[in-house]
Amino acid sequence: MKTSAKVFNSQDQITPAKILVYILLILVSVFTLIPFVWMISASLKLDREVFTFPMQWIPETPHWENYQVIWTKVPMLTYFKNTAIIAICVTFIQTLTSSFAAYAFAKLNFKGRNVLFLCYIGTIAVPWQAYMLPQFILMRSMGLYDKLQAIMVLQAFSAFGVFLMRQFYQNVPSDLCEAARIDGLSEYGIWARIMLPLSTAAIATLVIFTFVGTWNDYMGPMIYLTREENKTIQVGLRRFIQENSTDYHLIMAASVVSLVPVTVVFLFLQRYFIEGIATSGLKG
Repeated sequence: MKTSAKVFNSQDQITPAKILVYILLILVSVFTLIPFVWMISASLKLDREVFTFPMQWIPETPHWENYQVIWTKVPMLTYFKNTAIIAICVTFIQTLTSSFAAYAFAKLNFKGRNVLFLCYIGTIAVPWQAYMLPQFILMRSMGLYDKLQAIMVLQAFSAFGVFLMRQFYQNVPSDLCEAARIDGLSEYGIWARIMLPLSTAAIATLVIFTFVGTWNDYMGPMIYLTREENKTIQVGLRRFIQENSTDYHLIMAASVVSLVPVTVVFLFLQRYFIEGIATSGLKG
């Protein structure tokens, strides 16, 4: 007991190197947050106050009405509703398909499994511009052009999501699956009752990546959604900037509002995020 206590204490000693690393990390974090702090500060000012020098980080009179005005300039509520529908549906579908495919690649033995997995993961290296036109023709032939379902169908599967979940599933002992098979549990039951409950961290990580990526997607909605009532927040922000190009305080307010959902999702799942990244990368 004394020996283990000494080892534990020696590992937890505060050294000058650790202090230097922490100071460096704090400085980098502060430097990274400066643009976001400036954006929030600018959103609470009048337009003439945004670029004053020297910069005033905390406005003397915060203009909270800026956050009310932006909703009257463009149909921001419609943009938010469309983006929320797409982001939630894509996140759910992509997490479901990725975890299901990852289980097959990680725990089922079938001919050509590794080759098929490498071919599927290899699609990550193919630039989206290479198959953009065939996708457009496909969506139009299916009658999904200018519909929210087009974005959902196009993003229903993710090679990155399969790779992430497979790396985690490989760390789950195969003996659990074998024991469940002996007890008569089907592969669907093993996936639902064993794999999913054990993969909370990996699922949370995939949810964050998928939700943030879908929420911030610009090119997809720009190409496939043309009617005003179908546009998303990123396309709507572009229109807002074009129509209010000199109202920097309103542009900053609209930008802050657009970041709120992804910030909430990340803060809610952040405790699983680091764990998911660590455990999914243990085996290559």
